[in-house]
Amino acid sequence: MKVISTKENLQILYEDNHLIVVNKRVGDIAQGDNSGDKPLPEVVKEYLKEKYNKPGEVFLGVVHRLDRPTSGLILFAKTSKALTRMNDLFSSRETQKTYWAVVKNKPEKEEDVLVHFIKRNQKNNTSKAHSKEVPESKKASLAYHLIAKLDNYYVLEIELHTGRHHQIRAQLQAIGSPIKGDLKYGFDRSNPDGGIHLHARKLVFTHPVSKELIQIIAPVPEDVIWKNCTISE
Repeated sequence: MKVISTKENLQILYEDNHLIVVNKRVGDIAQGDNSGDKPLPEVVKEYLKEKYNKPGEVFLGVVHRLDRPTSGLILFAKTSKALTRMNDLFSSRETQKTYWAVVKNKPEKEEDVLVHFIKRNQKNNTSKAHSKEVPESKKASLAYHLIAKLDNYYVLEIELHTGRHHQIRAQLQAIGSPIKGDLKYGFDRSNPDGGIHLHARKLVFTHPVSKELIQIIAPVPEDVIWKNCTISE
C-alpha cells in the first residue's frame, strides 16, 4: 500500500470521513505518558485541524494502541459513531490483525498456533506467558508462520486471535524466540533506536459506515534488517 500523505513524519496510509490510519514510527507513543513527549493522537489532531481548517477542538478516537518500541499501522476514528462501531469490531474480534516479527532463534516449528495464559505485572509493565492457567491470567492465542530467512534472523508473520498486554512479545519469548531488540523479553541486546523489530503489518476490517471490506498494509521501517526481507513490498 502506498503512503497517501507524509507530513512532519506522519505517514497517512488511509483516510476518509470516518477513519484515519497512520504508520507509527518506533518511539511514537499512542497515548500520553510521563515522558512529556507529544502523543501520536495529538499529532494527528494537528494534521486534521490544519488540513480541514477546523475551528476549536478536533475529535479523534483511539481505537487500539501499539507499544512505544513497535512500528506499524494504528487506526483512529474521526467521528464518535465510527469510534463506537470500530470498538465493537475490535472487542468482538471481527478484525484481522497481522504482525511481522524478526527473531534470532528459529522456532521449533515453522508454523504453529500458540496458546498461553498471560499474567500482567503492573509494577514493571511486563507480562509473562504461562503454559497453564495461573491466578489473574488471561488466555492468549496467536498463529505464526515463518515467511523469510535473513542472514542472521528469521521473519515471522503473526495473526493475533486475542489482544493481551505485550502478548506477541511474551509468547515468542516463551517459545525461545524473543524479538530482535526486545531486552524486556529476553533478547540479548537493544536496537540502536531503542525499538524492537515488531511491526503491525496489516489490518482487515469491515468499514463501520460503508460496510466495505478494507485491507490496509503498512510499509516496514527504513531499516536494513527489514529491507533485507526477501518479501516484496
